[in-house]
Amino acid sequence: MKLSESEKDSSGKLDFYGGDFSAILPFIVFVSGVVIIALSGAPDEKGFWPVLMLSLAIGLLLAKDKNAFSKIVIKGMSQEIVMIMITAWMIASVIGVLMSITGFVEALSWIAAQLHVGSVGFVMLTFAICCIVSLSTGSSFATILICGPILYPAGGLMEAHLPTLAGAIIGGATFGDFIAPISDTTIASALSQKAEIGATVKSRIKYIIPVLVLASILYLVSAWISFVEPTLDSFTLSGSPKGLPMLLVPCLIIYLFLKGKHLLYGLMYGLILGVLIGLTFDLLPLEKLFSLNLENFSAESFVIDGLNRAVGISFFTILLMGLVEALKASGLMSRLVNYASSNSHSVRDSESWISGVAGISVLLTTHSVVAILMVSDFARETGDKMNISPRRRANLLSLVVCTFPFLFPYFIPVILMANMTKTGEEYGIPSVPPLEAGLYNFVAWGLLIMIFVVVLFGFGRRQDNEHLQEDN
Repeated sequence: MKLSESEKDSSGKLDFYGGDFSAILPFIVFVSGVVIIALSGAPDEKGFWPVLMLSLAIGLLLAKDKNAFSKIVIKGMSQEIVMIMITAWMIASVIGVLMSITGFVEALSWIAAQLHVGSVGFVMLTFAICCIVSLSTGSSFATILICGPILYPAGGLMEAHLPTLAGAIIGGATFGDFIAPISDTTIASALSQKAEIGATVKSRIKYIIPVLVLASILYLVSAWISFVEPTLDSFTLSGSPKGLPMLLVPCLIIYLFLKGKHLLYGLMYGLILGVLIGLTFDLLPLEKLFSLNLENFSAESFVIDGLNRAVGISFFTILLMGLVEALKASGLMSRLVNYASSNSHSVRDSESWISGVAGISVLLTTHSVVAILMVSDFARETGDKMNISPRRRANLLSLVVCTFPFLFPYFIPVILMANMTKTGEEYGIPSVPPLEAGLYNFVAWGLLIMIFVVVLFGFGRRQDNEHLQEDN
């Protein structure tokens, strides 16, 4: 019996009616749909599912071998690193919910009240708090969702400059996305380049410190220039110190990752410790741990809430990675690799190509992790030719993908931040549009400057490449 194309090796070249334009047309449809939905104010990735389904349908119709296209899409969806990312999102989301319901952010807010900071000081403290939360949870989304509804209205009541305040929140979220050991972009960039996570995180300190210094200065100047004397006689920030013991959770997770422990190992131990602390200090009600709602025939738990938060981004990534795999099978990425290789005559050339292609990919996919996964092979092949260490390649990828999604108004983090500012409306505090939320993200602007410093002037190149054999 003759073998069908679907039974053959799906790693071969996939041809489309209409050539390269038809190969990239599904992505054009995807990006156009995402931009329209995002600018309409939808921050939830679930809204992008129909667009992705339409894009996959267009790709199927344009593919010459539809059985091969189907098999390639499934292959892309089932990659091991995709499952690793989904696992990270699920457990990190559960930890984020746990940190929220046990009063961690309220404890940080309580500290602000004890310090009696003014509007300018509150903006700076907001930035610091969001940096801590993002470092703790490893999630920019969780940071915005947790801190935005608490710190934005509080700062608004203190008459802080609202765009700067919103920028401080998303800026703190950007910080953790780049440097946190449990950040999805950290994990994706390191694992895709076969670099050790803990060592990669350590190597990023030299990049993030100058960015933090620059961002802090800009937040201070921006808040100070726009300073107005508060009209309120007094201001008391709600909060309680009860949740401070939960600080041990991120400390344990970060410690385990820096010791080189596995992703699942570190996250699960952090979750277990968090539950034990929550129960011991009466921060976690038993009904939040697990309860049965017999009237509605359902179970309730903070674990379920956390997993539900990860559903949107998980299926978004699964569908999009199928689309990405089809694009890769068309040969476009291979031709780009060959073109870049033939035009990379120095280390700086190679690093420029890695950064440039990663930038194009994140603008094309509107998703940091998917962009990393899309160009991971390209970065490895191009970097290996010029003996660029896995650690250096991982840092280049993270620098790029932690910049644009936090600046442009059609990316999810910026849209999400703008929507969180609507929580101040019940207090008479106006919201901040996406354009301003991204414009005042001085951390992302600092990372953009750092990209040019790193690529053009070779900043950090020697240190990143010192342990080339170790990384390999």
